[in-house]
Amino acid sequence: MKNRLVSSLLLASVLALSACGAPGASSASSPSSPAPAESQAEQFVFTRENFPSLDGSTSTVPLAQAIASVLLGETRNEVSDLFHFSKTTQSYRMLMWSDGESTDLLIAAEPPEVIWQEKEEQNFQWQMEPFAIDALVFVVNADNPVDSLTTEQIQKIYTGEITNWSQVGGDDLPIIPFQRNEEAGSQTAMNKLVMKDLSMMKAPSDYVRGEMGDLIEAVAAYDDSPSAIGYTMYYYANDMNMADGLKILAVDGVVPAGDTIRSGGYPFLNNYYVVCAEHPTEATQVLYDWILSDEGQKLVTHEGYVPVTAAETAT
Repeated sequence: MKNRLVSSLLLASVLALSACGAPGASSASSPSSPAPAESQAEQFVFTRENFPSLDGSTSTVPLAQAIASVLLGETRNEVSDLFHFSKTTQSYRMLMWSDGESTDLLIAAEPPEVIWQEKEEQNFQWQMEPFAIDALVFVVNADNPVDSLTTEQIQKIYTGEITNWSQVGGDDLPIIPFQRNEEAGSQTAMNKLVMKDLSMMKAPSDYVRGEMGDLIEAVAAYDDSPSAIGYTMYYYANDMNMADGLKILAVDGVVPAGDTIRSGGYPFLNNYYVVCAEHPTEATQVLYDWILSDEGQKLVTHEGYVPVTAAETAT
């Protein structure tokens, strides 16, 4: 049977090309020395013509760029025309609506319940496996003296029971809690991991942001004061340097970081998934398998994500 994995030698030879300007490269350790190429069987060759069409979550765009850069041997800028990410919920719809023909493969956060319902209604079958772990984190203005919140405090902020920072050890300022739109991957994580059976208060439209970057900017700049709070994914806030002027809060006394995410010590953890139709093209199946392979997991690590594999096989 043909070995569908791209050789370690290829990964090593182009990883530096992929890493140029990589947002997560400085915060992640370099991959270990690859095995000799002779240990690999016949290789599948990716070209621009057969490269699968990718879609997914906002926070996985840098990984998509790195994957395409590595497998095609081009720079990130050169491969940027190969995909356009439509965000978490819509990306799953694109896969289902096209029956895996125009959208081949997703690298995305877990979909909301509505997608599972639509999948069942369409009787659509897919392959879906986790490839990385991320964390839902809470951010405030860097001038806010509050460094940590408990899960209960966060829940009460977003149900409207806690309305002033003085109630959680901060200054006497109103709390302005920003939210994401219902179809955002971070909103799905918020409902599932934090709120659970609790209902979030209905927020004014100005407090609901459709883009992750918009929420980050709104929290940082709101009314020139440290009143606002919001949530995003750890990779986006930390490794993409989107939290300049912001502070990432500890939750229940645990600071979100690579080690606390990997160990499970941080409470709000969420998987990223690689997803394709049940019976994809050969190129799509090759790419799906490669992302889950040791070599793919090395690239996941290199890009600053926390891989699902044991640390010793991914670093």
